Amino acid sequence: MTDTLPDRLSINPASPHFNGELLERGIGIKFKGVEKTNVEEYCISEGWIRVSVGNTRDRKGNPLTIKLSGPVEPYLKDAAESTEG
Repeated sequence: MTDTLPDRLSINPASPHFNGELLERGIGIKFKGVEKTNVEEYCISEGWIRVSVGNTRDRKGNPLTIKLSGPVEPYLKDAAESTEG
């Protein structure tokens, strides 16, 4: 598998942008230079992330999310760990 990340990725298995194999490797997201751990979905070309709002759920049981705009920098966590050490 290559180390290139898709333009858009979601952690929701019902989404067409879901990639379980890639998510198992570990994806990190830097948004506006700050590490984010609650990202549900991102899009690099459009410059946004969708983050969960606490433990709040909608009527279908999915986490409520808000969309934030700004520069998105996804990276593979296993690749980042190997370059640090």
